Amino acid sequence: MQEIVDWLNGIIWSNALIFLCLGAGLFFSILTRFVQVRLFKEMIRLLFASKESDRGISSFQALSVSLSGRVGTGNIAGVAAAIGFGGPGAVFWMWVVAFLGASTAYIESALGQIYKEDDEGQYRGGPAYYIEKAMGQKWYAWIFAITTIVATGLLLPGVQSNSIGNAAELAFGGETILNFFGDNVSATKIATAVIVVSVLGFIIFGGVKRIAHFTQIVVPFMALGYIVMAIGIIGLHIGELPDIVALIFKDAFTPMAGVGAAIGWGVKRGVYSNEAGQGTGPHAAAASEVQHPAQQGLVQAFSVYVDTLFVCSATAFMILITNQYYVTDLDVVVSGGMLGTEIQANSPAFTQYALESVLGGFGKTFVAVALFFFAFTTLLAYYYIAETNVAYIRRTIRFPGELVILKLALMASVFYGTIRSADLAWALGDVGVGIMAWLNIVGILILFLMGSPALKALKDYEKQRNAGVSEYTFNPKELGIKNADFWE
Repeated sequence: MQEIVDWLNGIIWSNALIFLCLGAGLFFSILTRFVQVRLFKEMIRLLFASKESDRGISSFQALSVSLSGRVGTGNIAGVAAAIGFGGPGAVFWMWVVAFLGASTAYIESALGQIYKEDDEGQYRGGPAYYIEKAMGQKWYAWIFAITTIVATGLLLPGVQSNSIGNAAELAFGGETILNFFGDNVSATKIATAVIVVSVLGFIIFGGVKRIAHFTQIVVPFMALGYIVMAIGIIGLHIGELPDIVALIFKDAFTPMAGVGAAIGWGVKRGVYSNEAGQGTGPHAAAASEVQHPAQQGLVQAFSVYVDTLFVCSATAFMILITNQYYVTDLDVVVSGGMLGTEIQANSPAFTQYALESVLGGFGKTFVAVALFFFAFTTLLAYYYIAETNVAYIRRTIRFPGELVILKLALMASVFYGTIRSADLAWALGDVGVGIMAWLNIVGILILFLMGSPALKALKDYEKQRNAGVSEYTFNPKELGIKNADFWE
């Protein structure tokens, strides 16, 4: 099974998907006249411009929910892997992906807003909704919805919770071993599993607003705390910063890990981290209460910057400036005492070594705590995405207690993942997320050929903004946008 799934991942996550993501980002950047630069100040202003309502959450809450999915363990382990396999130059290509991907994030999130619905008192939307309404292909939308439910509701949660279990064991020790259903598991992991599932259940049974209220407090706190720690580490090595920046740019075009490795790993990890184009961001974007769909599209574009340019860069600079890395393809030890055979490049170990080299034992604990928050908030985002797609299918076929079944299944996956390794689940989740990306990016490119509603919304928003209106309006019929029932 593992071999079959790895073979599928090799096809799905091939260079074709990397070029598709980059190409779509460049394409939409040109079409929007690089909206990610032109309207950057507007993105900041809009973060706090909207308020939550009885049916919808605020723009900032929607940003926090989507960021909770984007900012995960990949920001710690994924960046280390990009450097370990692709060299320091991979960081530059992660920046490129973030810059171009911001325009793709605008397009998909604006579409999520345009075609959202009022579902039993709360807003719902996402790729399945706009594929059906704008493209008119319900079978295509169903494939996306089912793939997303399986990937984010059943497979990926166990992988994230496994990081929480490992982080807790690292911070508090795992000496006490208990026999749990025939397996030897540390008492720390079992206790962690119980706590995580209990808190998770309390939040997800409270609905999207409880998720939004939790993430709007935790996500800024965890991201800012991590970035501040990185700035402190960089400050202690400030004299070496120019050389590190020069190394990143030099290695971006002359990769020390081999021609193309920096580009391949930088793009792959950048795409995987910021999720632009994968179709995850539009779910949270559609839940927000805004005057105009383009407003939330711009806010979601900003979330790509936060994920990659801020959090991923923080990890990269901590690792590089403390010399706690090596490039596996050359089998070269760059930092003293670390051998390529001792630790895996695809792990948070290098980030831990970077902090430990400056802060001693506290560094390891800090990374463990950061991993906990990053992974837990990602679990909340996964649940909300899965719930939204269950709600989409429920419009056609209703099952008694379908959301309760989803919540219990996800909690079981989280418990199992916390105490056990989840290699196969991670690989299967990669398949699901990869298929989501293919379906969504191809979908938004087709929608461009069918009238490009997201671009029409942007043009309309900028027209009203230039006119200095005090309150924005959106009339899809006047713009030639069909089936945007909510706004009509």
